[in-house]
Amino acid sequence: MRSRKNVVSIRMNDAEYEMLKAKVKEAGISQQSFIISAISGASIASADEVAVQKEISRSLSDLVRQIRGLAANVNQLARTANRQGALPTLDSLAKIHEEIQNYRKDCEDIWLSIRSSINRQRATAR
Repeated sequence: MRSRKNVVSIRMNDAEYEMLKAKVKEAGISQQSFIISAISGASIASADEVAVQKEISRSLSDLVRQIRGLAANVNQLARTANRQGALPTLDSLAKIHEEIQNYRKDCEDIWLSIRSSINRQRATAR
């Protein structure tokens, strides 16, 4: 069990107190947690930023799953080619190329989302 025995009392004007309440509400944590995080140098993300990061994580997981599926398809083509001594058809290679291009675009979109989120966090920290 954690014990905090020290009490700190501070005075704020109305504008400062309203700003504190707004930031605590935006972060979605208690006032005590917010202040302790702020003085310990932790980056405090808003609930919206956390939601964006969760969505990015879900998107990355889905993309990784799709890439694994693509790799399995390529392996199947390679096994078939080795067994039969034949190369894959142009149609199957074109389909794989198209899938790879789609995955690259998805990766780029996710990367842009990550960069945007990081830039918002940096701007908020300043």
